[in-house]
Amino acid sequence: MVDEIQHLHVTYNDIHNLIRSVTPQIAREFNPDLLIAIGGGGFFPARVMRTFLRGDTNNKTLQIQAIGLSLYEPILGTTTEQMGQEVIRTQWLSASAKKLLLGKRNLVVDEVDDSRKTLHYALSELQKDVECELLAYPEQEREKLRAGTQFGVFVVHNKKKVKSVNLPPGTPYYAGAEVSNVWLEYPWEATDIEEHDRLAQRGRGLLG
Repeated sequence: MVDEIQHLHVTYNDIHNLIRSVTPQIAREFNPDLLIAIGGGGFFPARVMRTFLRGDTNNKTLQIQAIGLSLYEPILGTTTEQMGQEVIRTQWLSASAKKLLLGKRNLVVDEVDDSRKTLHYALSELQKDVECELLAYPEQEREKLRAGTQFGVFVVHNKKKVKSVNLPPGTPYYAGAEVSNVWLEYPWEATDIEEHDRLAQRGRGLLG
């Protein structure tokens, strides 16, 4: 008999407070210059994090850029076999936005680290963009710019499970909370937010 998958409902307040709790550490250790939100789960966390980071860094200007990646959602032109196996790019940085990466500390933001495929894809492709941009600079300047360009990761929840792929060694990594391998239900996916919050209150015991 297959075990029933447990669902953990997370509220907007839960997410807000998790981000507030971890932001001082991120500001102290990584101090990002740019937030890169993976849509659609990274949009809300990135916007909330920007508020707290600006407060912890003396109102430092922080832009949010967005990239669209899909692993589990059906996308026009993809097959059933691709879902869950292959990351599909639906939106990427514009040419002008890519130039913001060089020499900056860039924090990639998503809601959950499950298999890690999406985060791995994002970091790999962003690093390729950096290498392409470096070609526009004299060779003697490239190493300094490359060394000054960093990528970190923040996720609201990290699932405590074996990941399919690894992040590049030394990547700064932050999670608001560690959770068991449950199915996470986020508030922006709910049509009845009151019922969602009621279920969230009932499921508090799943955290940990």
